[in-house]
Amino acid sequence: MMTRSFNKLPEECVSTILSLSSPRDACRAAAACSGLRAAAASDFVWESFLPDDYNEILSRADQSLVNKIGSKKDLFLILCNSLPIDGGNKIFMVERSQGLKSYILSARELKIIWANDPMYWCWKHASCSRFSETAELRTTSWLEIEGNIKTNWLSPNTTYGAYLIFKVSERAYGLDTMPMEVSVQVGNDPVCRTAVHLHQDDGGPKHQIERLLYSNRIQMLASRVVQGPTGSVPVLPSARDDGWMEIELGRFFSGKPCDHDDDREVKMSLMEIKGHHLKGGLVVEGLEIRPI
Repeated sequence: MMTRSFNKLPEECVSTILSLSSPRDACRAAAACSGLRAAAASDFVWESFLPDDYNEILSRADQSLVNKIGSKKDLFLILCNSLPIDGGNKIFMVERSQGLKSYILSARELKIIWANDPMYWCWKHASCSRFSETAELRTTSWLEIEGNIKTNWLSPNTTYGAYLIFKVSERAYGLDTMPMEVSVQVGNDPVCRTAVHLHQDDGGPKHQIERLLYSNRIQMLASRVVQGPTGSVPVLPSARDDGWMEIELGRFFSGKPCDHDDDREVKMSLMEIKGHHLKGGLVVEGLEIRPI
C-alpha cells in the first residue's frame, strides 16, 4: 500500500522524501519498486548524502579522476571505496549506510621520530599498500608516532576511533616485550590513554631468550606504562580485511554541528617509554580515523 501511494506522488516529491532518508533507504526504495528508481537515482537525492564540503574534497583529488565522475550517485559510490587526496598522501572515504566521513593518513603524513634518518627508518613501496611509501623501522630505542586531524574535517555528532595500520616483518624484534602507551587528545583536553601491544609473544625460542636476558629491565619499563582501568590488560592488534593489522589508539567525539567552527586539533599518538629498549621490524602504512 505504501509503495502504491508513493507511485501517485510527483517524482520531485518522492526525491525530496528520499533525500531526508539515508543511502541505504534510497537503494531499498529503488529495489522495491521500479517506479521509484528514477527518483531514487536522482542527483538531488544523492547530493543530500554527500558531505557538505565534498567540492572542497574533490578539489584536493586527481582532477583526471574527478572529471570522469558522472552522477552524484556514482560520486557517492567512489567515495565509499576511497578517494586519494592531497597528492595521494591521504585517503578520504564515506561510510556507505549513513555517509559519515573517514580518513586514512599515510605514514608520510604522520610525525615519526627519526623517520628521515636512514639509520633508524627506511621508506619503501609495499605492493599491498594504498600509498606509494610505507615506513619500516630498522632499529630504535625510542618509538613515537603521532597523527593529527581537525575536528571540522569529520562528520559532526559522531564518535570516532583512531587506528594505527601496520605490519610486523619476519625480522622483527623487541616489539612484544613490553606494552606501548597510546593516547588521544582533542584540543587541550586529554580524552583517553591506555596500553597496547604491537606484537603478540608467540612463546618461541627467540622470545624466550629475549625475556631471559632482559626480564628485569622489561619489568622495570613495563611498570612505567599506564595500564588503563584496574584489572585491564594491554590491547592486542587485530587483522584487517586488506591484509594489514591495526591497533586502536583511542576514541573521541567529533563535537556537535555548532562546535565545528572551533576547528580543534585531534592528536593521536603511540609512544614507548624511553628506556633504551631496542626494537625493529615495524612497518607503518598509516593511521585511520573512522566512525564507530
